[in-house]
Amino acid sequence: MTDMTQRLQYDEIREISFLERSMIDRGLGLAQLIALAAVILSVSLAFFHFYAAAFGTPETRSFRSTHLTVMLVLAVLLHPLRRKSCRDPIMLGDGGDAMRIGAFLFDILLVVIGIGIQIYTLWDVEEFMMREGELTQTDVLVGSVMLLLVLEVTRRTVGWPMVIIAAFFAVHALYAPSFPGFFYGPPTSFEKYIDLLFMRSEGIFGIPLFVASTYIVLFIMFGAVLIRSGAGRFFIDLAVALTGHRTGGPAKAAVVASAFLGTVSGSAVANVVTTGSFTIPLMRRLGYRPKFAAAVEACASSGGQITPPIMGAAAFIIAEFMQVSYLWVVVAAILPTLLYFATIYFMVDLEAAKHNIERIPKERLPRLGEVLAGGWHLMFALVVLVGLLAYGYTAMMAAFWSTLALIALSFISKTTRMSAIDLLAALENGVRAAMPVSIACACAGIIIGSIFVSGLGLKFTNSVISIADGNLFALLVMTGLAAIVLGMGMTTTAVYITVAALIVPSLIEIGVSPMAAHLFAFYFGVVSSITPPVALASFAAAAIAGAPAMATAVESARVGIAKYIVPFIFVYNPALLFEGSLWLTAYAFLSAMAGLWGLSAALEGWMRGPLNTPWRAAVGIFSVFLLVPATVDLFGLIPGHYLVVIGAIALAGIGLLRYGVLKERVA
Repeated sequence: MTDMTQRLQYDEIREISFLERSMIDRGLGLAQLIALAAVILSVSLAFFHFYAAAFGTPETRSFRSTHLTVMLVLAVLLHPLRRKSCRDPIMLGDGGDAMRIGAFLFDILLVVIGIGIQIYTLWDVEEFMMREGELTQTDVLVGSVMLLLVLEVTRRTVGWPMVIIAAFFAVHALYAPSFPGFFYGPPTSFEKYIDLLFMRSEGIFGIPLFVASTYIVLFIMFGAVLIRSGAGRFFIDLAVALTGHRTGGPAKAAVVASAFLGTVSGSAVANVVTTGSFTIPLMRRLGYRPKFAAAVEACASSGGQITPPIMGAAAFIIAEFMQVSYLWVVVAAILPTLLYFATIYFMVDLEAAKHNIERIPKERLPRLGEVLAGGWHLMFALVVLVGLLAYGYTAMMAAFWSTLALIALSFISKTTRMSAIDLLAALENGVRAAMPVSIACACAGIIIGSIFVSGLGLKFTNSVISIADGNLFALLVMTGLAAIVLGMGMTTTAVYITVAALIVPSLIEIGVSPMAAHLFAFYFGVVSSITPPVALASFAAAAIAGAPAMATAVESARVGIAKYIVPFIFVYNPALLFEGSLWLTAYAFLSAMAGLWGLSAALEGWMRGPLNTPWRAAVGIFSVFLLVPATVDLFGLIPGHYLVVIGAIALAGIGLLRYGVLKERVA
């Protein structure tokens, strides 16, 4: 381990599990018993999902309700009332806090209710399902309690914004005749509403929860096992070895490392605290401005959510909504992801040249050969995953066999070999990480079911198209803004599901490719993590860098400009998503790459030397020309392919001119 990487401790990469803490702590109080119960539930659910992946899922409703029940109980245990953690003392008896004791008893009541609903459902599941459309009063009561339980647990794990949105759509579905104007609709009986949300598969137990209980939890567990085996440390060392000796090496290492970690992690904030605790101080030591160093890490880390093959959780839901292979979603996302990370890389390189930031000597860096020798087998696990998907295995089976292959591969090296405790801890962490996603999916089912019952979705689609007056660009801007606003208080998965239900149909109806429409909603659901005023990834990076939070968020929006632009490009030019001939895809990719490079130069104000305002404006305008799809005419007058040619010639000319001017000055 070199002096550059020796500060990176293993525990900074992996998350310490409750299982490991229970082994360290002494005593077995009530709080420790609750934490132990959470461990047992998490590990048991992990093995339940492995069994279902290997031998097939049980009856659909039973499988989904079992998954959700365990997640609801875990959510109550891990997010207790009036305590920050389930491991905080409760202090029953004379020395206890009455409010804390009352909150604890309420938590126990919620756990009992959740388990009771599961027993009620599975007592005679066939007879239960036969009552669809003909509910008893007990069904209505149990369904109502389930609805309230999901909302309460969502409040604890996801936050108030999603609860408020779900509650609004629920109230609207029940009282649509009382709403004015656009929101006026036909009446819906409470019994019919509970029937759809609780008894059928269009509400709480609909597509989002189906995806969470089959694909998402298995892939998150795969990522947890991969990180536990030492992949986080390996990816960072590999990124440093590849890019550390280049100009602005640590910043480029942050970009590459976050791209690597993005293959197994869908959390922008988690990526920031993992790689950022290492790369941000290095960037600052070499001369990068604190807010720029934080912005680079925030943008690179948030890119993990759009990086194949896992892409957070929404990629699986995209595939299910579109009824296409998950592999096709992964393939479609490859080039947009490359464009995004390339733009951040351009920004880093230009900033380094602009401020004359030195390189790190190679002798201070880990050697590439040694790094690969210590962890090549971990990368092979990802090859197995992609290979199984390409061969035709379902995402569920691919995740299962890839996890088993990873466990076997970890024994190749002593440094990655996992003990039984390591494996159980990884499974526990994986289920805990999947818990808020599952809860969000259940709450999203309430939103989708409410929209379906009230008919608001179709009305909203028609209204949005009418407001946009057939203008695709206006409709895209409205969609992007809506997704960013929703993303300020909701998870990426929840944002995507909401936008997919409300606005994506209008994009498809106006002529947008279905894949482009869904990925557009997905991208703008992700971008909120670096967009002011609520930019969680940027704020986390700012805390590490010691930079102003809001200034870092603004800088992040500039560095991550591609995440705002690329979705518009692939909507107008779906060849970027491999729709169409390969030569059109290559043309779209190369022109977009050149345009984003020029735009980066304009934003940085540097191209082989400082750019004054007229030069920056010229470079920016001609770069935009390169981003215009060949099929689009500017103002209906200038064909798009002419603009691309003009932009390419102009940018090349400016580059040659700048090089010639600087060469003469040096001479």
